[in-house]
Amino acid sequence: MANKKSMDKIKKVVLAFSGGLDTSVILKWLQDTYQCEIVTFTADIGQGEEVEPARVKAKQLGVKEIYIEDLREEFVRDFVFPMFRANAIYEGEYLLGTSIARPLIAKRQIEIVKETEADAVSHGATGKGNDQVRFELGYYALKPDICVIAPWREWDLTSREKLVQYAERHGIPVEMKKKTGSPYSMDANLLHISYEGRMLEDPAKEPEESMWRWSVSPENAPDKAEYLDLEYQRGDVVALNGEKLSPANVLAKLNQLGGKHGIGRLDLVENRYVGMKSRGCYETPGGAILLRAHRAIESITLDREVAHLKDELMPRYATLIYNGYWWSPERELMQTMIDASQVNVNGWVRVKLYKGNIIVVGRESQTHSLFNADIATFEEDKGAYNQVDAVGFIKLNALRMRIAAGIAEKNK
Repeated sequence: MANKKSMDKIKKVVLAFSGGLDTSVILKWLQDTYQCEIVTFTADIGQGEEVEPARVKAKQLGVKEIYIEDLREEFVRDFVFPMFRANAIYEGEYLLGTSIARPLIAKRQIEIVKETEADAVSHGATGKGNDQVRFELGYYALKPDICVIAPWREWDLTSREKLVQYAERHGIPVEMKKKTGSPYSMDANLLHISYEGRMLEDPAKEPEESMWRWSVSPENAPDKAEYLDLEYQRGDVVALNGEKLSPANVLAKLNQLGGKHGIGRLDLVENRYVGMKSRGCYETPGGAILLRAHRAIESITLDREVAHLKDELMPRYATLIYNGYWWSPERELMQTMIDASQVNVNGWVRVKLYKGNIIVVGRESQTHSLFNADIATFEEDKGAYNQVDAVGFIKLNALRMRIAAGIAEKNK
């Protein structure tokens, strides 16, 4: 929170501005409260239709410096793909779609602070959520002396309904305003779209079908399966069905195909970093396909102990991203190890999409496969593996259990 003394010194603030309800209200509130100039920054990371309305709203509210930047390729190349090399999922299910976007937004905000000689940054994250932590850890990691204004921790607009009323009083358009109450709190980017609030605050209630935007229900998905071939180089998808694609275009295409087949829906109660449990719903069709396919190509190209070590470290890595520590030295150290493991992760994977399911049906690496059919075969292996060797292997590994069992027998 900016103190009274610092308030007088704040002349220009760089606001992370989505153009949605929260940040539209924040823009006006900052102008009225701090009597300062606002620079809006809208990152186009795949939310599509939200970008131009953000420009219109900023102009309506008197903003003169408006940054709207297409960061889709950087987002997928430098943030999403590195995360998927680690097979990162939080609490066994969440593919971190919101979490992974925040470090990029924070990075660009700090760059704009330097370009415009601004005094502070501001964001629209609530005082109860994870995003306030993610944004601000990023700000401080990249500019230790930055002044941060977090309106949700200062104002008295403590509910969605109050935000809607404030917007109406000040003539701020509100997307998806419904007579039944305030809109869902949504966040969209190329990796996912999330939904919170309204009836989702009761974890016992099933989400209404009309809420979902990216995917059909599995029941309404096509009755015919669809096959996809994903080509990998150093752990990243570089081509889909033989067509070379950029990182952002890979993810966009997988989203379209996955959504068509009812893939990627998630209804989750998660543990927030700030201490509470929260129910949210997510659509991550492309990410779900990427995760399944990446594990498939790793299954034939990674050494057993390397693969197991990655699996052991993955929950820690995922938690670092979830909690906002993308720019931390420990995440960067782990990333170096993860990226080193991907040098030989080259080849292709074939998956079948059918009514909400992603079924791996083939995988091959002509250059780096560790799968040896001569050894693994149930047929005659031509001496590649001496099965008698297993006797000593088993006895040595059973030794400690045999000793313990003998002692237990004596003590009966």
